[in-house]
Amino acid sequence: MYTRRIRLGAAVALCAGLLLGNAAAAQAATPTPTPDRPATAKPAPTGKVTPAPRPSTSATSSPTDKGKADAGWTVQDAIRFWTPERMASATDPSGRIAQPQGWVAPRKKRSVAAADKHFDGIKSVGTLFSQSKDMTAHHCTASVVRSNGHNLILTAGHCLGDKAAFVPKYDHTKSAADQPYGIWPVKEWFRDSQYASDRSANSDLDFAFASLNENGGRNVQDVVGANTLARTPGFVNQVTVIGYPMVKYDSTDRAFRCRDVTTTPLPAYNQMQIDCAGMWGGVSGGPWFSKLDSSGDTGEIIGNVGGFLQGGPDVDPTDPLYNRITYSPLHGDRFFQLYDDAQHGLHTDHGPYHQPSLPYSMGSGETWQHAKLMAAGDFSGAGHSDLIVVWTDGEVTLYTNDGNGHFISERQLRAANSTWTHAETITAGDFTGSNRFDLMVRWSDGEVTLYGDVGTNGLNVAGTQMIGPNSTWQHATQITAGRFNASTYVTDLMVRWSDGELTLYTNVSAGSFGQEHKLKDANSTWTHANLLTSGEFSGNQKWDLMVQWSDGELDNYVGTTPSALGTETRIQDANDLWTHNTVMTTGNFTTNHRTDDLVIRWSDGETTMYTDTGMNTLGTEHNLVPHA
Repeated sequence: MYTRRIRLGAAVALCAGLLLGNAAAAQAATPTPTPDRPATAKPAPTGKVTPAPRPSTSATSSPTDKGKADAGWTVQDAIRFWTPERMASATDPSGRIAQPQGWVAPRKKRSVAAADKHFDGIKSVGTLFSQSKDMTAHHCTASVVRSNGHNLILTAGHCLGDKAAFVPKYDHTKSAADQPYGIWPVKEWFRDSQYASDRSANSDLDFAFASLNENGGRNVQDVVGANTLARTPGFVNQVTVIGYPMVKYDSTDRAFRCRDVTTTPLPAYNQMQIDCAGMWGGVSGGPWFSKLDSSGDTGEIIGNVGGFLQGGPDVDPTDPLYNRITYSPLHGDRFFQLYDDAQHGLHTDHGPYHQPSLPYSMGSGETWQHAKLMAAGDFSGAGHSDLIVVWTDGEVTLYTNDGNGHFISERQLRAANSTWTHAETITAGDFTGSNRFDLMVRWSDGEVTLYGDVGTNGLNVAGTQMIGPNSTWQHATQITAGRFNASTYVTDLMVRWSDGELTLYTNVSAGSFGQEHKLKDANSTWTHANLLTSGEFSGNQKWDLMVQWSDGELDNYVGTTPSALGTETRIQDANDLWTHNTVMTTGNFTTNHRTDDLVIRWSDGETTMYTDTGMNTLGTEHNLVPHA
């Protein structure tokens, strides 16, 4: 049994706004519970999460929320207190722990951003040392931000503490007194009074500012420069993240960066996340830059390491996501209210926190391991594709799309049942000529059924039997609809048989397979064609055939016609990664109005869309569902 529900912390789900920005959440139909699978867990209809009770000030303040405990803390005090030994012993307050002895990065099943090689850092970002109530030394990352007083830094809300000091462009080989840009004592903390360092919605508020005392009569901004702050424009962005892993977790003890990595939403939270190897302890509070200035020392910040689980998943070191997935709260109204307070030395209680509308979410990689079959097509007649999924328990689900890359709702076409567990392969085309796509199913007994206008009629009515149970069509291993010959409607059907024969049926309609064209005789090579799909990859009016081979090779056959298979164009050479491609379909989900957005469901449940895929190149990669 399995439960289709959001698994928070390690997973971002298939959701609206995942490709091109944020979209309002929509309420979806909830499947009726069955003995095989419980009902789907759904977000509230509004996409909002009820705020958690306000945290006790005894647990979060002094000096944190009240802010003024360190007003007399001087440079000389910080130098005396922060000895090299104490700095080296500091830990990340988020709980990110050391790289395990003998740890090896897991083999990737998709492209994962790797941290840049360690570098010398930039002047406006550095380490933030502090001491907790239990006298433990802590280490975070912080950045200097523009302010009227020229003395503000940004970090995570969970990084506040006593005897705090900021070291720009920290150099672990030097003492506190010899740092290249000095050491700057924290004078006053500013944090949202509603912040809670737990799994509640209030972890959206995991950001904080601190004002710094002068060093030698100068303010920090006048020495190292300052970064600008901008509202996070949405859940999907290109960012460069800079942090300072601590020496006990990263022997180089130098700054590192994840450069030009794409963010995705964290379901049920007003937060984004990145998948970047190397995010060891000490990175909490680190800035997420949307761009860097020409100097390379400052830029525009739209996020900071923090949020759910204090910025990173609490996973076992053997988990593939260990110290890779990293979160950031979105910088919105509450962030800029706090920023304004910090500039004016105020500690305003802005009242209970209410989340904004969040992206629509549909599950995790653990769920999508059970996505047995997928087909894309214009089921609603809106001029763009939606996605149908057949699950291993027989449920059939329609995910509607708005044509801008947003999946906006879920509709159950069939509840879990024994009949649809016998669906062996599916495809979608407009075989009835109604401008709405139909679903064709080949069953385990060889029967082929066409369900016309499925977006309107659903699947609770009898379809058109294309052929009854038979031994021949039991060998139709893969089918895909396309427009290889047809000029208007998607009415051609490509079939790869178990013996390697390849057949194209043109002018297929309800009850008729039309004309048969043999493109390949039975052969051993094409028995290794694991998956077929088709689309407008070459930009021509006719479609191309895409083939995924058993060794991971991915090829396009451009210019396929009823007379001959098209010219083979290589997209991926044989490789281990693409042997994990388990389910594949192509749709028109985005704004170019072409059927060239390739959707892959990997063996671990991760689901990826490659938008605007070309005839010999994969399109831009978007992670729809993370792996289990």
